[in-house]
Amino acid sequence: MSEQLKYIIQELNKPPFNKNYNLISFDSVEQQQLLQVLSDTLSFIDPKQKVDIREETPDQTAIRIFQLLRVLKYKPPTDGGGNLSTFRSGIVQGEKPVIYPILEWILQRVPELQKRAYLAKYLVKVEIPAEIMQDEEVTGLYAQYEDLMEQFKELHKQSETLKGSSFNTSEIRKDIVNMEEEKEQLNKRIERLRRKVESHPNSQKMMNVARMLRVERDREKKIGDQKQEQQILIQHAEQRTKRMVQQLKDMQQASVGATAESLIERLEEETKTNTYLVKEKLPKDLAGKKKNVQDLQKVVSEPAMGQSDLNELQQQIQGLNAEVNELIEKRMRAGDPSDDKLSLFKQQAGIIVHKKDSVAENLRTAREEYNRFKEEAIQKREQAQSVEGGEVLKGEDFKRYVNKLRSKSTFYKKKRQEVAELKAEVGTLQRTIEILQKKEDTVNAQLSHVEKKKGVSGYRETQDNLEKVSSMKSDFDDMKGKTLEDISEMVQRLHVQIQQKRSTFAPILREIRPLRETMQTQTPEYENKKAAYDRCQAGLESNMQKLEHEVRGYREEVKAEESRYHYLSGMMTIMETQQQRINEEMKAYVSSDPSEKRKTYRDMYNKKIQEQSNLGTGLREKQKSIREMHEPNLHQVKMWKDLSRLMECKRQCSSGMSGGDYGSGGGGVQMSGGPGYMDQAPNHLEEDRLVL
Repeated sequence: MSEQLKYIIQELNKPPFNKNYNLISFDSVEQQQLLQVLSDTLSFIDPKQKVDIREETPDQTAIRIFQLLRVLKYKPPTDGGGNLSTFRSGIVQGEKPVIYPILEWILQRVPELQKRAYLAKYLVKVEIPAEIMQDEEVTGLYAQYEDLMEQFKELHKQSETLKGSSFNTSEIRKDIVNMEEEKEQLNKRIERLRRKVESHPNSQKMMNVARMLRVERDREKKIGDQKQEQQILIQHAEQRTKRMVQQLKDMQQASVGATAESLIERLEEETKTNTYLVKEKLPKDLAGKKKNVQDLQKVVSEPAMGQSDLNELQQQIQGLNAEVNELIEKRMRAGDPSDDKLSLFKQQAGIIVHKKDSVAENLRTAREEYNRFKEEAIQKREQAQSVEGGEVLKGEDFKRYVNKLRSKSTFYKKKRQEVAELKAEVGTLQRTIEILQKKEDTVNAQLSHVEKKKGVSGYRETQDNLEKVSSMKSDFDDMKGKTLEDISEMVQRLHVQIQQKRSTFAPILREIRPLRETMQTQTPEYENKKAAYDRCQAGLESNMQKLEHEVRGYREEVKAEESRYHYLSGMMTIMETQQQRINEEMKAYVSSDPSEKRKTYRDMYNKKIQEQSNLGTGLREKQKSIREMHEPNLHQVKMWKDLSRLMECKRQCSSGMSGGDYGSGGGGVQMSGGPGYMDQAPNHLEEDRLVL
């Protein structure tokens, strides 16, 4: 908001506004003054908007600003129905959150909006009621009005193109000066030629003959153009006739073997299909779409849910699914044989309905594809007509066109062969020209040598130059004569066209004058009625906004009450179930029948408690015995491990004694266990004794 305010103040302080605002002074501007600032800014876009808002009513000010913003194509916020009404009331009251964005939008694109406002004066159509448009004269005038609007568009485009072109004013001025000089020279030449012609004895008669010749040539040209246009029209008419004949043949072929009964049957089938689509298929689809929209609106209207809410909903869904499955199982267990037969027919009916829906869906998609392909064919045909300038050929016309192309191809190949022969002949002629040129050079050299001898060198070249100058002079004179004739012909043609345009526009102008007067007299009444209509519309919209606000509040209350009702009904169901269980428990507990007493929850839970207490007592005794035997058992495990090590040592000793050597000197026995083996023997014997 601060950046927006800074930008608005910065632009308003610049020319042509030349305001003297700062952040504090502009922010403290009252609503009426802020509306005046907006009106002054709009007056720079459109000078008609330069009005003191104190001299007009607030409704008139709002309507005037609305109309200009609509012309400038300003897009107000339209997130909901209430925002547009808020925007309108904000302009009427001069609220800052509404006025600031408009000022920023205008100041960002001032040149573009000035151009749009200028064009709107000529391109915004006058709204005429349908009752008045039924008059033929008004319809004709409105058509002329639209034609003039199209002409204005074309002229404006040309003007913009010329403005954006690269022409320089200095170059254009030079061209104008050159053209004026050429015009003066042409006028002088025309005067000289006129004097020469007037001196001729039959000058007037020759002028009349030339004028008649020129008129006849113009007439001949016009007749030629008309003939060409008529030939084109004849070709189009022939093509259209051929196309209609082909369509007639196709329709006749399609109707071969068709009878009234078959056509009626086909129409009845189409009617049944369309009836099914309209009365069954489309309402179902529409109801499904509405339900989806309602579900989505319900989801959007609810507050955001956390993971705990989702988990709770998931649990509720699982509980409901379990209840549904239980009900289905109960129904299957308690079902009658007659229901099984009906279920078979229901399944068949469901299959038939499903097939019917699928066929209807396929038919709908096929029709959509047919319509799409038909539109594409029409577009392709229009593109072909715009490119080629004629209609697309089909059937026999296309075959004839192909045969015509083949004949043209043959003719082209023949002419290409002739061109190749001519090129070969041209090469021969060029070689001949080169030979003759060499001979001419030799002859010219000989002539120049002879001229030098005779003392008249350069005589031949001078004679050639004189002949060239005389031929150039005659050509230039012919060109001047043609230029004068063309200029006089152009002048006469322009006079004729001007007279024709004047005679054409004279009755139109006479018809427009009374209509303009009528329009001027009816315009104030129209503006007054339109202003009254706008005021009434603004009042109705404000009332509608209030009613919508009340309806929204009532809807929210209804939703809250509905959710509270569902919650209370669920709680009542739970309480009823619990109350039913309590009643059954009291009945069984009070009853003297031992079989029913066994079914009471109290006895069942007491029995389970007794069983669990007995089990806990046994486990505690077992735990006590395990704790008492823990230390002896650990000692015994250790002794068994020592015994295992002792036996392993003995096994190793026995395997060492069987593999030992006897010494020759001492006669003693050397054990494989090494010198320290016997030292360890007493320890092992002691361990054996302790273990045993």
